[in-house]
Amino acid sequence: LAPRLGAGRPAERALRSPAGMLLVAAGLLLAVAAGGRGSPTGDQESPPGSRFVCTSLPLDVAGAGCPLPPVPMQGGALPPEEELKATVLQLRETVLQQKETIGSQREAIRELTGKLSRCEGTDGKSAAGAWKNEVGKGKDTMGDLPRDPAQVIDQLSRTMQTLKDRLESLEHQLRANVSYAALPSDLREMLQRRLGDLERQLLSKVAELEDEKSLLHNETSAHRQKTETALNALLERVSELEKGNSAFKSPDEFKVSLPLRTNYLYGKIKKTLPELYAFTVCLWLRSSASPGIGTPFSYAVPGQANEIVLIEWGNNPIELLINDKVAQLPLFISDGKWHHICITWTTRDGMWEAFQDGEKLGTGENLAPWHPIKPGGVLILGQEQDTVGGRFDATQAFVGEMSQFNIWDRVLKAEDIMNIANCSINMPGNIIPWVDNNVDVFGGATKWPVETCEERLLDL
Repeated sequence: LAPRLGAGRPAERALRSPAGMLLVAAGLLLAVAAGGRGSPTGDQESPPGSRFVCTSLPLDVAGAGCPLPPVPMQGGALPPEEELKATVLQLRETVLQQKETIGSQREAIRELTGKLSRCEGTDGKSAAGAWKNEVGKGKDTMGDLPRDPAQVIDQLSRTMQTLKDRLESLEHQLRANVSYAALPSDLREMLQRRLGDLERQLLSKVAELEDEKSLLHNETSAHRQKTETALNALLERVSELEKGNSAFKSPDEFKVSLPLRTNYLYGKIKKTLPELYAFTVCLWLRSSASPGIGTPFSYAVPGQANEIVLIEWGNNPIELLINDKVAQLPLFISDGKWHHICITWTTRDGMWEAFQDGEKLGTGENLAPWHPIKPGGVLILGQEQDTVGGRFDATQAFVGEMSQFNIWDRVLKAEDIMNIANCSINMPGNIIPWVDNNVDVFGGATKWPVETCEERLLDL
């Protein structure tokens, strides 16, 4: 019977099923029977006098049904829903196998039915007598009494049907449980937390990119505005030159504008200084640059870049350098208003004086005493020179406006300085006067008409 049980499946799998085991046991008992008639299926006839020996199974075995094969556990830790799905798939495959086995065994059942009918005996003997003969010969029947073959077939059919119904019921129950089972609450909470974390990270990154974009836009706008201001000033200056209207109403009524802290905006005095043993420098300036207004002017000669320098650099007070010697001046001019500044110096004992808006605010001595100012140098407005006429440092550049830059070869009296500051007199410098054709501008520095002296006084 093994080839028939395995039709469509390996014989080993058919033997593992409970129904297959029952059929194999019955087949083996029939196969060893002696005597009987030829096989109803057309097989070779049995020798004369042979007969079949039939052994029935106990009722408790048939009624107990066949236990379900153990479901193999999946390796590794899986989520509950995954394990449940795997179990349903395995049970479904088992049911399909049982259905196929039952179908393939129908022909074997018919054959067994024919052979069991022959168990009524040969030569008019009954089935009960045959069983008694077998028992008398010492065959172990486990205490079972002969039973009607029809009852055996009916019991076997009921047993297989019971197994089929139990498997189908289990399959429907598991399918229903899977269909309506909800995710565990802790799994839902974990997914919600992860989604929340991802959303917060995304919002944080978007905010960071927006801040960077805004900062870059502001920096670009400020730089563009400064560039446009300088370009507009240059265009206006070019327009004035093209129209031939560069001359001011008076040669000294102009100012030099240095709007940016760079190392390329500056003005240059065409004339140079002779050898000096004393001098007075006066100018009007306006600046609000921070920290420090920078360098309003510097005079450099070969071998000494700091021959005369007026500078306010960083958080230091405004300083006067002569031959690279330093004196700090009590001047305060970084409030964005016009101020009139005058500085006097003499080689005798290195005496110096500082005036702001006509008032003397400080005096001192021993600033490069007995050192004459060397001639033939370069006088620059708005930059500090590290070499004669060059190597400017943007951090030391002057930012603002200046006008009326004059130099005398003597120390002016205090009353003269007061009169110049309050617009009582107009006294050009005898060494360097403030006239238009004596000042050149470079790098974007511009010349503009200056406010009147009285307007500058109102700004104080």
